[in-house]
Amino acid sequence: MGVIYAGLVGDVGGTNARFSLVDGEGHLRNTKVYACAAYGALDEIIAEYLEETAGKKRPARAVIAVAGPVVDGEIEFTNLDWRVSEIDLIASFGFDAIKLINDFAAQAMATPILAATDLRRIGPEVRGAATCPIVVLGAGTGFGVGAVARSQHVDIAVATEGGHAGFAPHDEVEVEVWRRLMGLYGRVSVERVLSGQGLFDLYLALEDMAGRTPELAHERAVVEAADAGDPVAGAVLDRFCAILGGVAGDLALTHGARGGVYVSGGIAPRMGDRLMAGGFRDRFEAKGRLTDYVREIPTYLITHPYAALVGCSRELAQLEGVRL
Repeated sequence: MGVIYAGLVGDVGGTNARFSLVDGEGHLRNTKVYACAAYGALDEIIAEYLEETAGKKRPARAVIAVAGPVVDGEIEFTNLDWRVSEIDLIASFGFDAIKLINDFAAQAMATPILAATDLRRIGPEVRGAATCPIVVLGAGTGFGVGAVARSQHVDIAVATEGGHAGFAPHDEVEVEVWRRLMGLYGRVSVERVLSGQGLFDLYLALEDMAGRTPELAHERAVVEAADAGDPVAGAVLDRFCAILGGVAGDLALTHGARGGVYVSGGIAPRMGDRLMAGGFRDRFEAKGRLTDYVREIPTYLITHPYAALVGCSRELAQLEGVRL
């Protein structure tokens, strides 16, 4: 007798789409990654994935995480010419039920059940409050923020667009960075600093402030130079990690996230050792009269490669009325 699948889960960003089938015990099976640019629509990827894995045993339910705000069951992708709706996906694949969810909200749903091996602790070993909110944040192409509201009976994903909140400089160096970014973009959001382009813009601003001609051509080159021991690039990454810590602390205060703050995204895992070095946590705790409050909040780096799919599997279980 073959495997009975509880449903399909997906995580679709501007670059890659990841899909898995979920078995009856909530485990991910047959995870595959697809380059979005090679397809004309999300339907094409889902059809190919189901043909390759499920065959005729099509799952009845699906939960798909998407990089952006879901409004009335629909999303228009920023970096793809795709529009996706729950109604259209039901019509195309005959699902009994489907839910689109913000990708960082999905990651937030994963955090309560991630294993210790899927995380790296940043800072001191403190225990989060079991029924208090959790926040996940991360820098990549943009800056994502999601949360989960917790109780003794149910966890509820909370989608946000926190990456578009205003950037608050911490010292004179960052005030000058803010001025330069304001000249480029007008309003300076968190995402203007904490993203791939933001990292490179931070490098350019710091080089200009130091009276040096920038020698590196893009964000990846800055990270690679820092890894190779270049002190200028290393200082940029240290500043980036400190700013990330400050924003993480602000989000902890905003959400009352005494359950914990988790860092993910495409950039942070590439500078894990720098996050552990102290600058992140120092700025996380530097909250004036509320320093003692945030000092008791644990912070982690998510190392699980498919955390959003794990979160989607929990949403799938709740969609079925069964909590994993």
